[in-house]
Amino acid sequence: MLPKLHRHPWMDDTIEAFRQEVRRYIANEMVSHLDDWRRQGYVPREVWRPLGKLGFLLPEIDEAYGGAGATLAYQLVLQDEMTKAEMPGNIAVHTIASHYILAYGTEAQKQRWLPKLASGEMLAGIAMTEPGCGSDLQAIRTRALRDGDEYVINGSKTFITNGYTANLLVVVARTGEAGSRGVSLIVLETENLLGFEVGKRLEKLGQHASDTAELFFGNVRVPVDNLIGGVEGKGFMHLMSQLPYERMLCAVAAAAVIEKAVALTLAYTQERKAFGQPLYEFQNTRFKLAECATMAHVVRTFVNDATQRLLDGTLDDTAAYMAKWWCSEQQCRVTDECLQLFGGYGYITEYPIARLYASSRVQKIYGGTNEIMKELIARKLPL
Repeated sequence: MLPKLHRHPWMDDTIEAFRQEVRRYIANEMVSHLDDWRRQGYVPREVWRPLGKLGFLLPEIDEAYGGAGATLAYQLVLQDEMTKAEMPGNIAVHTIASHYILAYGTEAQKQRWLPKLASGEMLAGIAMTEPGCGSDLQAIRTRALRDGDEYVINGSKTFITNGYTANLLVVVARTGEAGSRGVSLIVLETENLLGFEVGKRLEKLGQHASDTAELFFGNVRVPVDNLIGGVEGKGFMHLMSQLPYERMLCAVAAAAVIEKAVALTLAYTQERKAFGQPLYEFQNTRFKLAECATMAHVVRTFVNDATQRLLDGTLDDTAAYMAKWWCSEQQCRVTDECLQLFGGYGYITEYPIARLYASSRVQKIYGGTNEIMKELIARKLPL
């Protein structure tokens, strides 16, 4: 049995009841479809609507906009349970996009889009990364030129989660000068939108049920009212100010995968025999699992503490960067160690450990590469 975790104030009975409800729903209504979703490369958009009806999609959104007015802890618990069940991270992106509107949108924009996002009528994505720039958002080239009461958008995006299934996109576009001051966020409702094209769905190493696509904008026209906040040039600031929460979504997923990998490996090594005894009876197996279990405990302790600080408003950017890079690094390390203990079966995708291993690798890339995280941390270190 793992050491008992410190119980933070956010870990109350109400949130535990929410966790159990989410876990039951995922197990009863979603898990049996996962193989089909992996094969087709996406989760149909309508799958998320029942989650919205139950209040699970965006529980942290204010009641005035269709949510439950709960704390961010509820969304993090949802992500935790989804990840443990190997569900794709579509809703993590959905909540990030929704928070840009919640935090910076005009009242009219909040009333227009948030209720549909909370109910699941709309699924959101973020059109940020471009073929020529990844983490360097100041270098984006997709441009939105104002023409009367409309913006005309031209450019392309790649590696866009929910790019195939989303019907609302928060597009990072250049509305002004070069550099960060010329970046804005513009909302597109994509259904039947002239000039908007979804390119091919990209085949990935892992996360096969999560659609990732190329997007193209050819003279796409949207109303000026779709500019988040109504003021040009604020997009880079909007993106940066939401980073602690976004980094936490990565860290929570890392903790969930590590715990899942350890549990799977412990069960397998106790059942699988070699040389006449269970694998678990070999000292090397026990020592490796002891190391992985320790890492699971340390990562979860870090994540729980960071969650409390996020809720208290004291989670600084640097701590969030640390949580993202370090937890994702440990996720890749632990899944690799656990896969090794499965032997040849660990390389077969029929076994969850193989899928966890493959899907973990991108955690060190998206949400800002771990190299960028370390650079940002280093800038804050005292000379």
